[in-house]
Amino acid sequence: MTSYHAVVWLDRKEAHIITFEQGIVELQRIKSRSHHLAPGGHAGAHQNMHGRASAHGHHSPAGGHATVDQDYYHKIAQALAEIKEILVTGPAQAKDEFRAHCERHDPIIAKAIIGVVPSDHPSDEQLVVMAREHFIKYDHMHSQR
Repeated sequence: MTSYHAVVWLDRKEAHIITFEQGIVELQRIKSRSHHLAPGGHAGAHQNMHGRASAHGHHSPAGGHATVDQDYYHKIAQALAEIKEILVTGPAQAKDEFRAHCERHDPIIAKAIIGVVPSDHPSDEQLVVMAREHFIKYDHMHSQR
């Protein structure tokens, strides 16, 4: 089924893609297969603060950062292939990395992304409510042009 709207919540481990149109809601989950870490780390007091796994999940025990999984972002983009308006949300950098991936590799998806907003870890139901409110405001603003 082709939907007009989708919200994507993602971090570097998993994406929740929710498409909806006129009361019909579909959920798809995509998991990253990459758990590789870039070499390096932090030095000094910053190492002590972030040198072990953090609540954000993007630091290794040795202090290295998780690498960007382009294959993961491409799978998310493929799942959004026919969506007209996309809201991207999530904690930390993954949402911005996904948008940058789309700008470089999936320009049609990049054009469909109407917003990138931070969020913690809402339930899927909370995501739908948040997205509907966002799309109503977006559609209203653009219908007045």
